[in-house]
Amino acid sequence: MNESLDRDPIVLLHDVARIMRTKFDQRARSRGMTRAQWIILARVARTPGMSQSELAAICEVEPITVARLVDRLEKRGLLERRADPTDRRIWRLHNLPAAQPILEEISGYRQNLIRLIDAQIGLEAREAMVDALISIRSLVTSGASAQAAGG
Repeated sequence: MNESLDRDPIVLLHDVARIMRTKFDQRARSRGMTRAQWIILARVARTPGMSQSELAAICEVEPITVARLVDRLEKRGLLERRADPTDRRIWRLHNLPAAQPILEEISGYRQNLIRLIDAQIGLEAREAMVDALISIRSLVTSGASAQAAGG
């Protein structure tokens, strides 16, 4: 198999995702934070009151990892744990007002990336790409991809 990997969709998806993660890491580090902390703030902003275990499942990490990240965010005054009113074993996560400037920066960064993509390939091509990625995600999360790949 002598095909070039330059146009291999799997390699390209991996490369683009890696580069975007690296740039996001750099941006978060410049603010004294980690990408993982930014992700937690953004997820909690979308779903205030989610539990640490729900957040761990969404982020695909162990609950202890989320607990440590939440500890750091709490120490910085960006997020707080509140007791669940029906189950005292559960902590609900809520961003504090101090997180708002960071959330605005994350949003602005995302919007700039989308503008760059649109300038490069156009809105119609971006929408087609998003539709294709949604289809691919659906395919690979179903059993069909494992069967097709011989797994």
